[in-house]
Amino acid sequence: MKAEGGNRKMSSELLDALSILEREKGISKDVIIEAIEAALISAYKRNFNQAQNVRVDLNRDTGTMRVFARKDVVDQVFDPRLELSDEEARSINPNYIVGDVVEIEVTPKNFGRIAAQTAKQVVTQRVREAERGVIYSEFIDREEDIMTGIVQRIDSKFIYVSLGKIEALLPVNEQMPNEQYKPHDRIKVFLTKVEKTTKGPQIFVSRTHPGLLKRLFEIEVPEIFDGTVEIKSVAREAGDRSKISVYAEQTEVDPVGSCVGPKGQRVQAIVNELKGEKIDIVRWSNDPVEFVANALSPSKVVEVLVNEEEKATTVIVPDYQLSLAIGKRGQNARLAAKLTGWKIDIKSESDAEKLGMLSPKEESADEENYEDYTEQGE
Repeated sequence: MKAEGGNRKMSSELLDALSILEREKGISKDVIIEAIEAALISAYKRNFNQAQNVRVDLNRDTGTMRVFARKDVVDQVFDPRLELSDEEARSINPNYIVGDVVEIEVTPKNFGRIAAQTAKQVVTQRVREAERGVIYSEFIDREEDIMTGIVQRIDSKFIYVSLGKIEALLPVNEQMPNEQYKPHDRIKVFLTKVEKTTKGPQIFVSRTHPGLLKRLFEIEVPEIFDGTVEIKSVAREAGDRSKISVYAEQTEVDPVGSCVGPKGQRVQAIVNELKGEKIDIVRWSNDPVEFVANALSPSKVVEVLVNEEEKATTVIVPDYQLSLAIGKRGQNARLAAKLTGWKIDIKSESDAEKLGMLSPKEESADEENYEDYTEQGE
């Protein structure tokens, strides 16, 4: 039992195109053909107002395309679109019994044109999905990495930064307050998040993330890149000031000097990239007394009292160094606390003396014992 029109042949160009896609884009030919068949079923039902259960068969070798109605063999027919009586079924093939499924070809005469349009849409969609998948795979591996992009356009919510194959989003709260951005500016950005969405991969980037500072040091300082010097922690108030703690296992390596570079060139290159953001580089220590004292640089420290239970410290500084230790709007103390992970309460030497907090041996501190390990990029 054959519907008018018989076999319909799809363009051999389509099959050739599918082979090329499989070879160049890595999209499976079989996967696309299955998708085309599923789309053709929808197209058939939509264009020919048919509700029956149908199957589309697209021959992988010849391009021959046929539509089959699938009907259940039953004793009594209630819906002729979905069911076939056992008597009718046996007239097609005497071996059919109740419960079998009979396939009857119902390929419409003008279905070839609809099939070609549908196939083109499916192929285009699959190519787009595959390309998005490739971009997603490429950028998910670059998460928490640094890339150079070009500013494309700016609106009230985002700066759109071209990373080559895709535009990344730089939100307002991830932009540095001391920077003005213009189209065609080249900027280094830190990839914070790569997401899959219905419109393809979406990439969020930052200029304020502490990770940007860390990656910039890895680029500028060979000793950090090769692991001789390790960045232990970063505290950052983007566009204004940052602190970074560094450590070298080898005693002959100066971690702070490595980061500063000859005549301050290495740290200056990073300061320039961050448009003048000041950077304090301090020596990390496992001893909280030493680490907290280093972190408060450029201020000198007389004594550090440690409360292990509360992970808190009281830092005593010379009277004339109090404002320097606290910093503008408390910034130096705040960054030092963030860098070390310890609470820091700063007291002047005279106040500490009144409160009886000074150790006798520390009351006349020799400043030479408190070497400033911090270099500040100005």
